[in-house]
Amino acid sequence: MSVLNALYISRRPAAAFVVVGVFWGCFAAHVPELKAQLMASDALFGTLLLGSATGLVSSMWLAPRADRFLGARSMQFGVVALSLAWLLPSQISAPLVFAMAIALVGLCSGLLDVVMNARVSELEAAHARPLMNANHAMFSVAYAIAAVVVSFTREAGVPPPYVFAGFSIFCLLLAPFLRTDIVDVTAEDGYQGRYPLWPIALCGAITFVAFMSEATVEAWSALHVERTLGGGAAEGALGPAMLGLTMAIGRFSGQAVLEKMREVPVVIVASVISAVGAVLAAIATTPGWAYLGFGVLGLGVSVIGPTGLALVGKLVAPHLRTEAISRVAVIGFSGFFFAPVLMGLMSEAFGLRVAYGAVAGLLLMTVPLAITVARQPLVPVDRRQQT
Repeated sequence: MSVLNALYISRRPAAAFVVVGVFWGCFAAHVPELKAQLMASDALFGTLLLGSATGLVSSMWLAPRADRFLGARSMQFGVVALSLAWLLPSQISAPLVFAMAIALVGLCSGLLDVVMNARVSELEAAHARPLMNANHAMFSVAYAIAAVVVSFTREAGVPPPYVFAGFSIFCLLLAPFLRTDIVDVTAEDGYQGRYPLWPIALCGAITFVAFMSEATVEAWSALHVERTLGGGAAEGALGPAMLGLTMAIGRFSGQAVLEKMREVPVVIVASVISAVGAVLAAIATTPGWAYLGFGVLGLGVSVIGPTGLALVGKLVAPHLRTEAISRVAVIGFSGFFFAPVLMGLMSEAFGLRVAYGAVAGLLLMTVPLAITVARQPLVPVDRRQQT
């Protein structure tokens, strides 16, 4: 019941997580078609996706300002903007124009990501309980469902623009319900603390590794199944669907685990599990074995990113929480956009098997980062509750 209660408390930001998950699941399952539509090599396609990182980095500065300006309607604006932005990439065959369109997607996605994570962190402080994993689980559920839907639409020959338009209509219908009051926090009297650069850097690095690893499966699992292992279109689309499903299970489980355990040990164990999954995906000889690898990777990596975002909310003063989360979120979510570039280059040079092996090594890097975070002082709960 703790998971259901956590979702009820944070039901409005949870709906925003559903919106983001729907679109990225739809995109991941359409990667083979979009890549063919652009007539792009692995390296070129990965480089084009880097355009979204430009938009995402811009959101690091824009999101806190937009949040202050829009106030209670911040998430509504983000959902509408993202729903409209996703109508563009699937209709474009010119690589440069595609890069510009995906940059707009990155900007809108980054804005919504920052705002919805900030709302969850505010609710965590107000209710003195973890909520982040439950919300990120809703992203994974929506991601998996969207990928499964696309597996059917691709087999049926439905053009990608129609599928994206359908999801956009669904998400726009959710927007009116996402109006959320924000917590107006000012610095405490006599506050003389330094800007929390070190906690932001550490938590940002953890979320970066987690989301970068997640993105390798999202963007390249369908290609790995179809090209490396000879699967069909529906089998390829089930690669990201398996990731989304197991990440949802992992995050719901992580929500319950974090009610009883500290964050750092959870991150360390999850890193090892996800690295094993990446190795299984790398050595798979059939789509079934690849699904197993994606599933194990999803179970492990699912809790790392949300926990990194939750940790920074506990390491900084209340009046710096939204700004700190915006920095960590942008650092972390940039992994979604740098991963396709690096995977594309590595795939072109060595193949996707080697690329997934490199992901295993990357995931193990979170272990020393988590140990370092454990040495950082937490902001006392009562201090965070005063606002």
